[in-house]
Amino acid sequence: MRCPYCHKGESQVLDTREPPDGDGIRRRRRCNNCGQRFTTYERVQPVNLMIVKKDGLREEYNRRKIESGIQLACTKRPVSAETIENLVNSIEAEIFRLGGNEVPAPAVGELVLNRLREVDQVAYIRFASVYLNFADLAEMGQAIEALLQRNTASDRSPA
Repeated sequence: MRCPYCHKGESQVLDTREPPDGDGIRRRRRCNNCGQRFTTYERVQPVNLMIVKKDGLREEYNRRKIESGIQLACTKRPVSAETIENLVNSIEAEIFRLGGNEVPAPAVGELVLNRLREVDQVAYIRFASVYLNFADLAEMGQAIEALLQRNTASDRSPA
């Protein structure tokens, strides 16, 4: 494994763990050259999963697109890198549970929205503003109002 700091190829595995979702292996490593520590993840390469866009075009599934969209939505928010990684893992696992070789893009977008709503409401609105393509502030206001009503309802529900 090449060190991300000095780019040398020799490293020592310090710790190996299975992530909470059980999909893959997390390894903590130390570079034999510079001594820096870094984390690597190993997971099974998915089999030709295609995402069907709204216009009918198909593109190969790309985990990085989901990850970058969530990271952008969570910019300057109190959401840790670990939380984002777990969120992406959870979404990816659900996508593969849907089965089949093709998944509609709206289904992926809804998964991201639902998970973001639970993690950070500002990140949720940021992602929704791009994904749902609000036409104006009134539509965004409706989304915020729906989110506030949902919070009020959950606050009233018995524990």
